[in-house]
Amino acid sequence: MPAFFQDRGLQLLIFGGKGGVGKTTCAAATAVRLAVDSPERHFLLVSTDPAHSLSDSLAGSPPPCNLAVLEIDAQEYLTAFRQDHHTKFREIASRGTFLDDEDISSFLDLSFPGRDELMAFLEISKWVAGEAYSCIVVDTAPTGHTLRLLSMSELIGQWLDALDALLAKNRYMKQLYSGSYCPDELDEFLLDLSGSVQRMEALLKDTARCRFVPVMLPEVLSIRETTMLLDELKRLEVPFSDILVNKLFPDNACPVCAEEHARQMKKLGCLCAKFSGYQLWGFLLYPEEVRGLDSLKGFWMRATPLAIPTSGAKQLRRLPTSSFPQVDGPAQPPSQGTRLLLFAGKGGVGKTTLACATALHLARTLPGKEVLLFSTDPANSLSACLEKRIGPKPKRIAQGLSVMEIDPQAEFETLKELYAEELESFLSTFSPNLDLTFDREVMERILDLSPPGLDEIMALTLVMEFLAQGKYDLFILDSAPTGHLIRLLELPEIIDQWLKVFFNLFLKYKKIFRLPNITRRLVQMSMVLKRLRSMLKDPSQSSLYAVAILTEMAFEETTDLVAACVRMEVCVPTLFLNLATAANQCPFCPALHQKEAHIKDKFQQAFPQKHHATIYRQGEMRGLTRLGELGQALYRTSQKETIPAVL
Repeated sequence: MPAFFQDRGLQLLIFGGKGGVGKTTCAAATAVRLAVDSPERHFLLVSTDPAHSLSDSLAGSPPPCNLAVLEIDAQEYLTAFRQDHHTKFREIASRGTFLDDEDISSFLDLSFPGRDELMAFLEISKWVAGEAYSCIVVDTAPTGHTLRLLSMSELIGQWLDALDALLAKNRYMKQLYSGSYCPDELDEFLLDLSGSVQRMEALLKDTARCRFVPVMLPEVLSIRETTMLLDELKRLEVPFSDILVNKLFPDNACPVCAEEHARQMKKLGCLCAKFSGYQLWGFLLYPEEVRGLDSLKGFWMRATPLAIPTSGAKQLRRLPTSSFPQVDGPAQPPSQGTRLLLFAGKGGVGKTTLACATALHLARTLPGKEVLLFSTDPANSLSACLEKRIGPKPKRIAQGLSVMEIDPQAEFETLKELYAEELESFLSTFSPNLDLTFDREVMERILDLSPPGLDEIMALTLVMEFLAQGKYDLFILDSAPTGHLIRLLELPEIIDQWLKVFFNLFLKYKKIFRLPNITRRLVQMSMVLKRLRSMLKDPSQSSLYAVAILTEMAFEETTDLVAACVRMEVCVPTLFLNLATAANQCPFCPALHQKEAHIKDKFQQAFPQKHHATIYRQGEMRGLTRLGELGQALYRTSQKETIPAVL
């Protein structure tokens, strides 16, 4: 068993990795095992993923009496946080700025950094400090957002610095006129928040009290993302010692299983040097899902220490190329007027693969049209899937097809640099005898009070600007997993509200704020957002393709995704049911196929008006050749295809 089961000093156990690798199952099974083995201790199992799966994993089973289970509702906690502290924030702002009560209220109603991660960070910090639980087990969002959670102390630090800057002028004036300054309740409030951040940061780096447990699949995309995750954990000094490798195929006489097993071992064989010094634990893929208390109790009985084979091992024989991809019920390609396609679903279901295959196919079958495939996910996978080096600017990889991986944070930093440069230029026009020290700092930090998700929206506005320029005809988005995509779809209206507050501020104080360049940039963002909102609600211009696998948990998450799309008036014409198992004579595959057939029926009954396309498991689909074949199989077409030149 992994070391974290024996270490009773651990207060925080965090499970993380790429979407779809089984983080929720591993976290839930670990919490259940800890609770059963130590009935005298108390544990908390908590999910920080906006698309929660803990309830689905427990499947209605009551947890052990010494195990509490919680799925964090970030909005609920944020509302309570605002109610508890709104008066303090208003007082802080009013002490150190020219803004009036109306301005302050407008900003504070919108401006909280990284809503989901912030609330999770603060709540976990509070639970650890309260020592109500012997150990807290955390089921996280997929990699990119987990890293944002782990580095939340830096973001909150900037936010607190911005608030502290508002108090600095008041402190100075009191010191100047009374000769001394005694910290009051507002100073204590900021100190308490800062203390919570510092305690949490110290905990995350404490090998005696905290452990991160990476979960991965033996597949190229998961391996690359895990490698990136490990590098970031080392940089952040977050301790880890065990790595869980999930969903290993059995090594039996079945050609399908044997090929999958050999392929998985070959991929893992490349990691001997990278993962040396860490213990890998392997879990076989089982036909039945690990759901419910009994299954979770037995999960760790399946764990075996995993020895990574050497390059000369028998399992690493070169495998023959798989046959042409098998797809039941190919989908209709998007209509001629479609400008935006979004691929969405639970992490690990194959969104990136299907988005890449679709982009290649449409580039081939729409001669004269230009397609842009892009991703705004903090953990981009397009480069690995296409086997091409992709960057933050469009790169043409085939005839009619360009690809880009947008760095949302970099786009936001560019906006902040523009604001800082123009502000500095504006302030330099004032008389050198006029002391603007404190007002300057407040004005410099105003963008640190921007709402969460502004960086992701800026990434989308960059793409929409390409649309306005007419450079591309069709845009295909490989989205972040479900919970974060839903938040992204909701963001345009939130950001639009923030922009209105900013514009009103500029108009109201136009004699103070004279920043024409940043104003023009924000006006441009506002116009682009209006077009994006209009496009998302127009089925003749945009569609969302939902991608799922045939499991109960993927079914539940897809149901939530489709419901959110209905609420936001986003058209979902097609469901892609990916990674299905074909029936054969193997003792393993038929059981898996039968279970999947039951889930497939549930999809049909739940979404009878939508087209269902089933894609069968056929090894890893990477590179332009295999992805092109998959794209051809995915869609019905009567058009004659031309194979594009690869650049």
